[in-house]
Amino acid sequence: MLALQIFLGSFVMSIPLLKQPTAEKLVTVSGVSWEQFKIIAAQLENNREVKLTYLAGVMEIMSPIGDEHEYVKTTLGYLLEAYMREKSIRFYGRGGFTLEEPGYASGTPDESYCIGSNKQTPGIVIEIIVTSGTLNRKDLYRPKKVPEVWFWKSNQITIFRLTEQGEYVEVDRSGFFPDLDLALLLHYLAMPDQYDAVQEFIKTI
Repeated sequence: MLALQIFLGSFVMSIPLLKQPTAEKLVTVSGVSWEQFKIIAAQLENNREVKLTYLAGVMEIMSPIGDEHEYVKTTLGYLLEAYMREKSIRFYGRGGFTLEEPGYASGTPDESYCIGSNKQTPGIVIEIIVTSGTLNRKDLYRPKKVPEVWFWKSNQITIFRLTEQGEYVEVDRSGFFPDLDLALLLHYLAMPDQYDAVQEFIKTI
């Protein structure tokens, strides 16, 4: 078994890694300063097996990123992009790039999209939750005022929309896609064949 080691002065953290990852492992570390987090992030910058998150002194390390996580992320992205193309909704895929509020938060969504025009802050960020952590992940995106945060967990999609008061509230449908039925989206997301799922979804919408 391989292990990921993080060095920070005299502090050493070891996280087991499997050569063939089948399940994600999530480690939470409290009392981490922003400066310490940035040092750790720099050490792991080129390690694609690790996903780092930071919020108000708490750091989460997810490794390895499992097959289910990647499959759901990719399929959901394909379905949403097919929907937007079929409905002539202009969009810009931003992928999983890190959104930071220096000193407070750093989060990397699994997918993100700008709707209508290409902006610095995406309109939608998507998080695939296979292994739950302790952080309130909506708080990662509140400083940047991301309009919608989508979560996939246990074969369910939950959407939170940012209000004028700066709070995220759960909504039944996306403000960007009011005609998109989440139950329909989940039906095709659960299909065993990714290619067939997208093709059948296009025919349905």
